[in-house]
Amino acid sequence: MTTDVTYEQHLATLSQGSVDLHFDPFVDIDWDSYDVAPDNDQWILPPEHEMGAHPWYQALPADRQRQIGRAYMAQVAKVGLEFENLLIRGLMQYVYDLPNGSPEFRYVTHEATEETHHTQMFQEFVNRCEYDAPGMQQWTKTFVMQNLIPSFARIFPEFFFILVLGGEEPIDHMQKVYLRAGEGKIHPLMRRIMQIHVAEEARHISFAHAKLTEDAPGMGRIRRGLLSALTPLAFRIMADMILIPPGRMCKELEIPREVIKDIYWGSPERQTVLSEIFGDVRMLTAKVGLANNRVARHLWKRLNIDGAPSRFRGEIHDRTIHAPDAADTHAA
Repeated sequence: MTTDVTYEQHLATLSQGSVDLHFDPFVDIDWDSYDVAPDNDQWILPPEHEMGAHPWYQALPADRQRQIGRAYMAQVAKVGLEFENLLIRGLMQYVYDLPNGSPEFRYVTHEATEETHHTQMFQEFVNRCEYDAPGMQQWTKTFVMQNLIPSFARIFPEFFFILVLGGEEPIDHMQKVYLRAGEGKIHPLMRRIMQIHVAEEARHISFAHAKLTEDAPGMGRIRRGLLSALTPLAFRIMADMILIPPGRMCKELEIPREVIKDIYWGSPERQTVLSEIFGDVRMLTAKVGLANNRVARHLWKRLNIDGAPSRFRGEIHDRTIHAPDAADTHAA
């Protein structure tokens, strides 16, 4: 998007989409119809899940597989609602400074409304799992971080929307992997929640891409250079923050440290998955000039999140594009 008119039209389309297709978790989910008992085999994680694919998990007795699977699903929901809580607070700070007549106000408040419903949906799931999911790592819950992260929406909005994508892209990518696996692979209640979440997050991700496409080209040299360095750092940190279960959870569930290290991201195959998560944002950063300097290229590669960019948003990557020659082409 290169003109205000085009950007405004996109905002209008997103806003209308929020009117035409939106969900209420207490209207659109029949919570009591799902079996969430601990002995339900639907809690067993499938091979499409990162833990479900690991030989250690597959060798466990069924009761332990169910226990870990149920806890993992609750943890996914808890992390999601904590991230979206930060996002909502940042969005509210962002719109506070918007002038009267700004077309962004309507869409951003639509998004905040949807994210609020998502937090309700995720917390209800956690409550029904009856597992005290710890959520994100403890350092993210300090007073400083809880105030700093939302404040970027006012003091450095371009970086705030990078943080938005840093949280939304890993969640969205992994949920789509589970949904593409088909019926019966993930507990049906979590599957329904993922369907709702993916449908609405498509708009939220689209807005963040459009916002950065609109604003990043006009940034000054110093600000652009800072953002280009912060972007891969934020993406890598947030991938771990969103996806890796905290130590307390691993200790409670007796998951060996070496299993966690293997899954996140100790093998070449798992490093490929990590790279795939950020294919869409590599496309975005290349488009808006945030990946075309030596420092940025070094950081993307050093943090193991480089690789070929997506050709379009939501592309399902062929693993072969992550061969060294393809990655080198993107980094050039």
